[in-house]
Amino acid sequence: MNTILNINGISKSYGKVKALNNLSLKINKGEIYGILGPNGSGKTTTLGIILNVLNSDSGSFEWYGEPPSKYSRKKIGSLLETPNFYPYLSARQNLSIVCKIKEVSEKEVDRVLSTVGLINRANSKFETYSLGMKQRLAIASVLMGDPEVLVLDEPTNGLDPLGISEIRTIILDLATEGKTIIMASHILDEVEKTCSHVAVLKMGNLLTFGPIQTVLNNQEQLFVSSDNLDLLKLTLSQIDGISGINQVSNKVYLMLAEGKTSAYLNKALFDKGIIVSEIGVHKSNLESNFLELIK
Repeated sequence: MNTILNINGISKSYGKVKALNNLSLKINKGEIYGILGPNGSGKTTTLGIILNVLNSDSGSFEWYGEPPSKYSRKKIGSLLETPNFYPYLSARQNLSIVCKIKEVSEKEVDRVLSTVGLINRANSKFETYSLGMKQRLAIASVLMGDPEVLVLDEPTNGLDPLGISEIRTIILDLATEGKTIIMASHILDEVEKTCSHVAVLKMGNLLTFGPIQTVLNNQEQLFVSSDNLDLLKLTLSQIDGISGINQVSNKVYLMLAEGKTSAYLNKALFDKGIIVSEIGVHKSNLESNFLELIK
């Protein structure tokens, strides 16, 4: 797998506040990498440093195995904090200015507007756009020049459910085109639905990182109910491949070993004379696991 970004021991302080403390990460081609953490955890500082907007106090980073350069920067499209456009200009006019800044063809304007679903409002003034449309226009500007890597800071922040869904769809569609996406967010549900990998930050410290399913232990639990919960728990403890038995209210939660199914569990209980009134799957959610991580 090709390494796109390698961060080596980056630290950054603002006076007495340690914004980042010896952060190291590796991001590979094609990943949607979420940098997740509460406000003040160092997410935007991290993005600012890897985009050369901020200087780190120590440490280094490499794009494509080399120190950052004008050449590598042209492969990266970025949206850092609040997008800025001229309110009295249309979307097309604003993006024409971006074309001049990025030194790309004006033909790019219609392409990126079509990608984000704004081609029918290309000639409308920016000030008439909804918040979701403004965010989509910001992503359109990021896509100018067809960069290989997208760096997005809180791309769904402040949007309503429809706007969030629209941005998520755009990000996932871009990922299918082979783009690598680095996304900072504190919206847990969006990270779970969008990202393939995640790094969790708290007060500048990296708590954990890796594939999202592994890092956040996002695995399935089963729950069962019966008339006699004490007997049910005792019986479950005697069945091979069952662990993590825990009663909550009138249900008993458990984990099954790999290869074991709910049908296996039901049959094993029936063979031991236990008739269950309910059996189902409980998927632990990202929020509970994230909150447990940052405690």
